[in-house]
Amino acid sequence: MSASKTVFGHGFWRLAVASGLSNLADGVFKLALPLAAIAVTRSPTLVAGVELARSLPWLLLALPVGALADRLDRRRTMITANVARTTAVATLALAVQRDSGSIVVLFVVAFISGTAEVFYDTAGQSVLPSLVPRELLGRANGRLGAIELGGQFFIGPPLAGLLAGVGMAVAFGATTGLWLIAVVALVALRGRFRPERDTGPASIRSDVAEGLRFVVAHPTLRTLAAMAGVATLATSAAGTVLVLFAVGDDSALGLSQSQFGLLFLTSAAGSIAATAVNERIEHRLGRSHTLTLTMAGLVVFVGAPAVTDDVLIVAGSMFVGGALIMMWNIITVSFRQAITPDHLLGRVNSVYRLLAWGNIPLGAALGGLIAEAFGVRVVFASMGILAALLLIPARALTDTALEGAENDASPTP
Repeated sequence: MSASKTVFGHGFWRLAVASGLSNLADGVFKLALPLAAIAVTRSPTLVAGVELARSLPWLLLALPVGALADRLDRRRTMITANVARTTAVATLALAVQRDSGSIVVLFVVAFISGTAEVFYDTAGQSVLPSLVPRELLGRANGRLGAIELGGQFFIGPPLAGLLAGVGMAVAFGATTGLWLIAVVALVALRGRFRPERDTGPASIRSDVAEGLRFVVAHPTLRTLAAMAGVATLATSAAGTVLVLFAVGDDSALGLSQSQFGLLFLTSAAGSIAATAVNERIEHRLGRSHTLTLTMAGLVVFVGAPAVTDDVLIVAGSMFVGGALIMMWNIITVSFRQAITPDHLLGRVNSVYRLLAWGNIPLGAALGGLIAEAFGVRVVFASMGILAALLLIPARALTDTALEGAENDASPTP
């Protein structure tokens, strides 16, 4: 048995297997979806609308789902969510096979799968502190992040491109199979994952309010959440129109579907590379300077296509951006988990993700509208400028502020 497996335990690795498979399915689905969209329309607004439909549930449902994650067994919630999106995407695969797919069908399935993702991810991120000691959260998030991003961005996109080359029904069918196998892995995760509550029954509204108050009361957590929201807006806007910039004979890069999948591999490679060196870089620079560095990486990540159509430069920017964004995630997620009591973790995660992931549909809509009016390069340029503005609030994220918040946090019962 490896040393890391001994440290983390079997529960962590069962969660990792389930998350890896689910994220591999996500990686295939999230690339297959826009590829299916451009097969029926080249309208930037409609293509962006598919991503808007998939991500809109984060804006609409994040807060109540977070409250439910602190009431229900989190493992069972993850299982139910995977079964729901498996059913939706299997239906889409059948429709595509019968040539009855349309942009409307894509919108509906995207919304259903996005709703399931809200439940799955909120519950999944709240499970980890129950499986590993708090002092190991940074390392555990790094390992889990490597597995999840390896599946979603390293293996998933090129696999989606290859499967889409065979047929879109095949790509969607593979997605459903992976989610079902992930369900089996979750069933093997034994234990009780329903948080203990010190108070009696309360309304969903009061539960949501308690989570909001916790975030508002912690200045550093509040700053991180706001920065994540702006960063997600920028990456969503740029990412939504990237397929138009990269795929097709009339695009700037002129890539095929399979080559587009390989392009995403560079970002995933950077993310995975970051998990191997994050601890050393954080130790050398400190968390504060590392977080500032990640903001510079975000500017490169979203802004590079505005100034070049050289595929190697774009791929290099995606590698660097993927690595630095991964470092941001490891540090900030571990910080949030460390200072939040377990009975509040689902709600705090949901507040954070409302501000972060809730901006995905807004970014998708913004990217589509800007591209429709001014062209795709303007999207990358404007989002690069927006990302650069995050260097201003990053100055408040000092090591003293981060350590002070952790020292003041009450121990989890």
